[in-house]
Amino acid sequence: MECKQRLKWLMLAMICPIIAGAPSSMSKRDGSCPKENLNITGGTFVLSNGYSHGSLLRYICPNGYYPSVQSCLCQDEHWTSKTNIRKTPECKKITCPNPRVFKNGEVIPYKDKYYVNDTTTYSCHSDYTFRGSAVRVCKPNGKWSGSTPICGRDSDHCPDPGVPPGSSRTGNMFNIDDKVTYLCESPLTLIGSKVRVCQDGSQWSGTKPQCYANFTYDTPEEASEAFSSSLKTNLAVEKEEQQGKKITLDQSEKLDIYIAVDASDSIDEKDFDNAKITIKMLLDKMSYYPVSPNYEILMFATDVTPIIKMNNFKMQKPSLLDIFKEMDDFTYEKKGEKTGTNIAKVYSAIEESMNIEELNNATAFSEMQHIIILFSDGHTNMGGNPKPKLDQIKRLVIKNDPKREKKLDLYVFGVGGDVNQEDVNGLVSQRDQEKYFFKLQDLTKVQQMFDDMIGTQRACGSCFHI
Repeated sequence: MECKQRLKWLMLAMICPIIAGAPSSMSKRDGSCPKENLNITGGTFVLSNGYSHGSLLRYICPNGYYPSVQSCLCQDEHWTSKTNIRKTPECKKITCPNPRVFKNGEVIPYKDKYYVNDTTTYSCHSDYTFRGSAVRVCKPNGKWSGSTPICGRDSDHCPDPGVPPGSSRTGNMFNIDDKVTYLCESPLTLIGSKVRVCQDGSQWSGTKPQCYANFTYDTPEEASEAFSSSLKTNLAVEKEEQQGKKITLDQSEKLDIYIAVDASDSIDEKDFDNAKITIKMLLDKMSYYPVSPNYEILMFATDVTPIIKMNNFKMQKPSLLDIFKEMDDFTYEKKGEKTGTNIAKVYSAIEESMNIEELNNATAFSEMQHIIILFSDGHTNMGGNPKPKLDQIKRLVIKNDPKREKKLDLYVFGVGGDVNQEDVNGLVSQRDQEKYFFKLQDLTKVQQMFDDMIGTQRACGSCFHI
């Protein structure tokens, strides 16, 4: 795995200069990258630190368009990219996934491609019952508005699960233990559960599948609603007629939260500082309410740097100001030149902390709810596949007991345009028909998401206002 990643990066280092130009004699002397042939057709670009080593070039397109290449990084006098670059970057029109996969009904209009603001309407053939959104609009984030339209007979144990836009489904029997399998059209990536099983309670296992393009992202409003919903496994829900839905925290909840933030070379200094602001924001909002989670906060690149370890947190009970100071003291420069991305190592660090907690008090560990929140683009270029490390955490917490699956919640916030969607989808929980993977354009959108999810006024009492 590691060798393959190194080979991939070597190939990219050779390909990117084709469009960026070979380094000039000047760049060779000062380590900078060439300034020639960087333009994008129909758009522009910004640089995090000029043409110096370590500078991140990001392409920008007008509304309704996306860059065919998201970014390039200046490394060793070359511009390298995580995207396989074969021609000059260009701004392309955003499309939404193919809605014509709709079964047992009609979709109007029938088009080869559907662009931003295109509207579609749906209706069922006779003898079928309609569910979902009868009218959908293609949104600027590459997703359709509303919910998946479904025409079903609802004569089986589970309701027809439908076929999301851009996908195909095998399996047309919906009784107990029947399976349905989904596949996305190339080059879309399946987010959610590939296989779902009809369960005793007339519910489908896993999470609803969606097909994402590389330019698809979640809006802060979408992420806020979905993140709040998935937290219901830990939080009691209180409904108020006038003020809408609120999340009420259980004061006696036993909760360990592990937060890991990518500080590798794919994250520039602005993103790094924004990541720390985002963590502070989340912790500060949590402090308003009568719940006292325990925290472990990690920054990772080639190595893992703990801001606060779980066992130290429980012994020292640091204040928010103490934690914030520790975060402020860990500057962008302190992460050094070891700027690879080793997601496997961060999961190993979390497992090590969990092992210590179990050794200290096995009963308390067994009763604890564990939440892992990872902020990363999902691109790992060292340490191997992180999934086996994550599987070890699952075995430690769940102990091969299906009833304990809800003791572990795995979230990933994929940030930026170059998120490795397929790999990240394998690092999140897939159950309760909830969403655990969120892809946002940048960390300011994550901050907006937390603002949307969590009320800022203490007068709200013990609630998260949604």
